[in-house]
Amino acid sequence: MTEDDGELSVVVGAGGGVGAALLRVLAARRPRDRLVGIGRRKPADWPGGSVDRAWTFLEADITDEGQIARAAESAAELGRPVRVIVATGLLHGQGVVPEKTMRALDAEVLHQLFAVNAIGPAMVAKHFLPLTPRDRPSLFAALSARVGSLSDNRLGGWYGYRASKAALNMFVATLAVEYRRTHPLGVCVALHPGTVETPLSAPFPAQSTAKARLSPDQSAEALVGVMDGLRPSDSGRFFAWDGRPISW
Repeated sequence: MTEDDGELSVVVGAGGGVGAALLRVLAARRPRDRLVGIGRRKPADWPGGSVDRAWTFLEADITDEGQIARAAESAAELGRPVRVIVATGLLHGQGVVPEKTMRALDAEVLHQLFAVNAIGPAMVAKHFLPLTPRDRPSLFAALSARVGSLSDNRLGGWYGYRASKAALNMFVATLAVEYRRTHPLGVCVALHPGTVETPLSAPFPAQSTAKARLSPDQSAEALVGVMDGLRPSDSGRFFAWDGRPISW
């Protein structure tokens, strides 16, 4: 992907720590880009418009396909998006706690995790990828997690989160196969943002295998750098925030 003034970029999960940071980084690097943020609620500090850059917020819940479809229709009125980035994720929440043992597995919790971490991003791809241009580079990137790598699972635990992220990885790999048939310059990838200082990772200091946590802005800067360096031959792969490939 290369910089091109006036492009349209979409970030799903605009209210989250990494999603908001991605929008800030894109705005700083590409002052003339049109930016679309999608989330359940408009952030209180949403910047609004400016003379040389348009900011648009679209309300949608990633677990509701109808809302995603309507957001895609609204985004299409602004132009053809060349970047669609899904920065949503669920690790813990009300009634959702990472499992330490199979005895803690709960069907309802698994449904929630798969809805947010795998099915939602797949629905975003379904409705947004057809909007991307066929005659120039485009990108679909979904934030996954290293713990979703089957070959890198050495500690066990976190069944639902691991499995839902592994499912997301398979969605991305499969999307890439279909996408290259109609968009030969397009790229579909899964990205690991690192261990980031956000509410998602805050309760689990002992779970991190990283040497240090990244701030949302540090993660976003690194991720945009990785995305800018991707080529069509990278489609269908899984990369960490530092650009290193992760095995499925």
